[in-house]
Amino acid sequence: MPQRFSYGGHPDQFGELTLPPGQPVLGTVVIIHGGYWRSGYTLELGRPAAADLAARGWAAVNLEYRRAGNGGGWPETFQDIAAGIDAMADLKALQDPQGEVPSPVIALGHSAGGHLAVWAAGNRSTGGRSPGTRVPLAAVVSQSGVLDLRLAHDLGLSDGAVSNFLGAGPEEDPERYRLADPTLLVPAGAPVFVLHGDRDTTVPLKLAESYTAAAEAAGGYTDLRLVPGDHYGMITPETPAWNGVLQAMADAAKAAAG
Repeated sequence: MPQRFSYGGHPDQFGELTLPPGQPVLGTVVIIHGGYWRSGYTLELGRPAAADLAARGWAAVNLEYRRAGNGGGWPETFQDIAAGIDAMADLKALQDPQGEVPSPVIALGHSAGGHLAVWAAGNRSTGGRSPGTRVPLAAVVSQSGVLDLRLAHDLGLSDGAVSNFLGAGPEEDPERYRLADPTLLVPAGAPVFVLHGDRDTTVPLKLAESYTAAAEAAGGYTDLRLVPGDHYGMITPETPAWNGVLQAMADAAKAAAG
């Protein structure tokens, strides 16, 4: 059973820790769910991945966070992701015999969660209070992530989800986008594996391509991979797309080890 922990006073500032059943820990995976940052979607989306990865030897931390429509948006959602990751340093049940979070620590984010996972690999600054980085990420695996906010805004994805989330368009508040958009924050502070479903009609492939091009131009480590399936295959264990996620997790661990 997952162990629930809180990292703040809001009802959505919590996570669920699932530990491997009596086997050596491969590392720690931080699961960040999607849903175009809207409050109608919850960490329930990440529970199948957490259970499957824990069974394979990963300590899985499935994060909830404030979302647009329930106290989230700019900057609260970003502050929650930073605080939730750093709170892992205080989880006694998670710590290894040396009192550390088992390494490597890899963020696995789907859709809008992919955006937040890649963002978290940077300096986690929101232009206001910048939480310390107590638990740095060693790598990121993005599952059809919304990795170019300006392009997503211009495409009007999900009925204006980006402006709904950030509270402004890119021309209205360019500084907000500079601090929030992974494509403007390259290179990330860790290797980024950019997975995208070859039949994904929810998030266009061009967002992954745009981010990858910007990251590589800035000298970042990225690996863009098409995997079989639609937008949700990568969060559904036992699908071909999930097998692609498992391979990316293994490769991310190798990249993190140098």
